[in-house]
Amino acid sequence: MYKKIEYMGYTDFIAAIDLGTSRMVGMVGKKNEQGVLSIIAYEVENSATCIRRGCVYNVEETANKIKRLIRKLENKLQGIAIGKVYVGVGGQSIRTIEHTVPKVLGADGVVTEDVIKSLYEECCNYRPDMLDVLAAVSPVYYLDDRPELNPVGVPCSRIEARYKLIVGRPSLRRNIYKSIAERAQVEIAGVIVSPLALAYAVLSEDERDLGCALIGFGAGVTTLTVFKNNQLKNITVIPFGSNLITKDILSLHLVEPEAERLKITYGSAVMDPDSEQVVQINSADGLGIRDLKLSDLNNIVEARIDEILENVYARLDELGLNNSLGAGVIITGGGAALKNLQEVIRQRLNLPVRYGATRKSLLEPREPLAGNPEYAVAIGLLLQGNKNCAAPAPVKEPVPEPETKTPEVDPEPVKLSKKKKNGGIFGGWGKRIDDMTKSLFDDEETR
Repeated sequence: MYKKIEYMGYTDFIAAIDLGTSRMVGMVGKKNEQGVLSIIAYEVENSATCIRRGCVYNVEETANKIKRLIRKLENKLQGIAIGKVYVGVGGQSIRTIEHTVPKVLGADGVVTEDVIKSLYEECCNYRPDMLDVLAAVSPVYYLDDRPELNPVGVPCSRIEARYKLIVGRPSLRRNIYKSIAERAQVEIAGVIVSPLALAYAVLSEDERDLGCALIGFGAGVTTLTVFKNNQLKNITVIPFGSNLITKDILSLHLVEPEAERLKITYGSAVMDPDSEQVVQINSADGLGIRDLKLSDLNNIVEARIDEILENVYARLDELGLNNSLGAGVIITGGGAALKNLQEVIRQRLNLPVRYGATRKSLLEPREPLAGNPEYAVAIGLLLQGNKNCAAPAPVKEPVPEPETKTPEVDPEPVKLSKKKKNGGIFGGWGKRIDDMTKSLFDDEETR
C-alpha cells in the first residue's frame, strides 16, 4: 500500500508528466534542501491510442487524457490545484549533434561567468535545418585552442565552447504544446528530454565518468545514452520497442492481453530448442484453452529482441567506445525484465551488464517506487524540475461589511423658555404680581 502523506501543507511542489507509448504517468513530488525527492502522488493513464513511439500522435485525445490525469492527481492532493507541469519529450527523431560557439575576447581578455552565459544563450538560439534544439549540454571549452575544464578566471584571447545539442523534429515540441498548453489548458513549466532525465536518475556520477551505456527498453522505442568523462557522448532512439514483441506473439492466435502476459511470464531472450515445456493459454480463435510450447513462443521473442539489440550494437560500434566503457552497460525500462537479456548483451559486448533503477540516494528512504522501472522517467523529470508547480491560491476579495443602520433617535425636545417653564401666560402674570408685591414690601422697609 502506498504510504499516506498529509497533503494539505503542500503549497510548493513539482509536477511532471511522462508521455510513454503504452501509458502516461503523472507524478507530483517535493525536494528538500539536499535535493532528495519525496513523491506525494502519482497516477497513470493508458496512452496506446494517442502516443506512438514516444510522440504525441492524436492531439485531441492526448489533451483529454492529460486533463483526466491532472484531475486524478488533484484529488490525491485533496483539492490543491496543479498550475503547471514539466513534460518529458522523447520520440524516434531525437539524436545528438555537435555545435561550436566561438567568441573573441581580445588581447587582455579573461573568461567570466557572463562570457560562459553568453556562449550558452547563443548556442540555444542556434536553429539547424528542419530540427528543433531541445537541450544544449556537456560543453567542452577550448581557450586559445587548449582544452580547459574550469575556464572562468583564465586569461585568453579566444574561447570556443563545443556543445552536444539534443535535437528532434519540430513537431515533437509543437504537438506537446498543442495538446497540453492549448487544449488541456495546462501551463508547461518546461520540456525535458526524457532519455537524459532517465540517465541522470539512474546513473551515478562515477559511472558517467568511467564511461557507460544506458539502454532503455521502452514499449515504443529503445533509447541508447552513452557517457564518458562525465560528458554526454550520444543519444540515439531506435524505433523498435518491446510492444513489437507482443504484436509478433499475436501470430500464435492470441489476444493482445494474453500475448503480453506470456511475454512477461515466460518470454526469454534466448530460446532453448530442447525445451518441451508446455503452458496452457487462452486462444483467440474461439477454441478455448489450448497448449502452447514455450519453444514456439521464445522463437518469436528471440528473433525480435535480436533485431532490437543489433541496432544498439551498431550505434555503439559507430561511437568506437566499447573498450572504454569502464562502468559497462546498464539496462532499464519495462522490456529490460526479459529473461536472459543481461546474459545475451554481456556475451555480445564483453562488458559488465547490470539492471538499473532510480538511485536510492535521490529519493526519500523506503520510497516504494524506487525500484519500479515504469516510473523511472517520471521520477527523473521531477528531479530535473525546479519551478513551483502549485497553482497560486485564489485571492479572496474583501467582503464589504454590511451597512449598519443608525438607530432613529427622537429629535431633541425643544427647550422651553422661562416663560413657558413658569406656566406660560399665567406664569408671566405670576412673576409680575411677585415683583409688585416685592416692590410693596421694599417701599415699606425704606420708609
